[in-house]
Amino acid sequence: MNQRLRGTDSVVPLKRKLDMVRTMIRDEAETGRFHVDRKVFTDREIHELEMRHIFEATWNFVGLESQIPEPDDYVTAHIGRQPVILQRGTDGVVRCFYNTCRHRGAVLCPYKGGNKRVHVCRYHAWSYDSTGRCLAVAQEKDGQYPEDFDKADYPLMEIARMESYRGFVFGSLNPDVPPLKEHLGDAARFLDLTVDQGPEGVEYVPGEVAYTYDGNWKLQWENGLDFYHFAATHAAYMEVMKHRQKIGSMEAGKTYEAEDVEEGTGTYAFDRGHALMYAIRKTGRVHVRPIAKDPAVLDEIRERVGEDDLKWILRQRNLTIFPNLQVVDISAMQLRTWRPLGPGKTEMRSHCLAPIGEGAEARELRIRNYEDFFNPTGLGASDDNLMYEYVQAGYEAEDAGATSGYLRGLGSDPAGPDPYVGELRIDPAEARHGPVSFGDESCFHTGYREWLRLIEKGLEREAAAMEVSDA
Repeated sequence: MNQRLRGTDSVVPLKRKLDMVRTMIRDEAETGRFHVDRKVFTDREIHELEMRHIFEATWNFVGLESQIPEPDDYVTAHIGRQPVILQRGTDGVVRCFYNTCRHRGAVLCPYKGGNKRVHVCRYHAWSYDSTGRCLAVAQEKDGQYPEDFDKADYPLMEIARMESYRGFVFGSLNPDVPPLKEHLGDAARFLDLTVDQGPEGVEYVPGEVAYTYDGNWKLQWENGLDFYHFAATHAAYMEVMKHRQKIGSMEAGKTYEAEDVEEGTGTYAFDRGHALMYAIRKTGRVHVRPIAKDPAVLDEIRERVGEDDLKWILRQRNLTIFPNLQVVDISAMQLRTWRPLGPGKTEMRSHCLAPIGEGAEARELRIRNYEDFFNPTGLGASDDNLMYEYVQAGYEAEDAGATSGYLRGLGSDPAGPDPYVGELRIDPAEARHGPVSFGDESCFHTGYREWLRLIEKGLEREAAAMEVSDA
């Protein structure tokens, strides 16, 4: 019976899934065609494949080292469906454990974060120190355990891989991932531009916003790279900003661009699904930025990282690190992550990022700008969340065919080669730029290629393992 289940009844369905997934993405970008089947947003089987072969098989952002600066500090998070604890041990080493007791599996730490030298399970009181050692088994002496039972054999289990890049901590449940720096590639340059805004790096402004929306996680991922929607979706926000400037209740923007630099938008696509959207603006509400409040701060950054990096720090940038991280740096910095709860429900977590040691005036402006636009209570993100739900409802019309929302940018590029890769010192897989109204959609392609690559790789590995065990 077990042999039959491992053989024909299991390998064939895996190969069927593989064939199905390969039909979901029509990648013919070289001829101006790129389509995504609506089922990738609505199908529960595809959602399960995403969780197993994407979120639980590649690098995920887990947290910032600055969240846990002291021994025994910790925060909790998820990698896919798996709860984890990111903790700095008493020995000063940062580790990432599964957030589950080794005894009966209860979540060991139900809190968002804090400082604990010892975690005690609330179910049967097994206890563990901040380095993961099992310190005590409650009533062990009277438990009639086997003679060879030793609590030292039951430490908290660490995830397969954990690495940090400039204070951004990533984890993977899969040991078969490349080194983090290789995974990030040139997208790491834009994490540098985030971290370099303060001589000591960045931190979260105290407080976190967590919410859900009734839509697929890929809607958030796409939207963070989508400049095209801004004028339509956020028209009310733009009118509010114009009114504030008219009545003098908002400081006018200031540009730091050279006179010969043209306004425009552009995108960079990198390997492994990462992408960036940038905007160069000279008019409107530009550079009402906290770091620009004090000329001495700009001078310090310029001296530390150079004129080119300062220029890009001051430009508007939306960075996506596939599959679960976006850093949005406009009038404030937002770091947001998402966790799929189903094909039509997503959990969002959002923080305001700031340079460590930022001055009081700049910090106040940062918080006000952040509150203005981001999160469900802001003027912008509330629009986005409603659009996600509209799109999710529309995608239920599966017979309407594949969507065509991936074609902007696939025509000829009248602006010519991208002029900025040299000063950024990057070599992206693709680079496109155009006028402010350009709104490139081809930057989504790299994420869908990685989506397909990871699911194909996972299904092929599972099928190969079953064939070996059946031989």
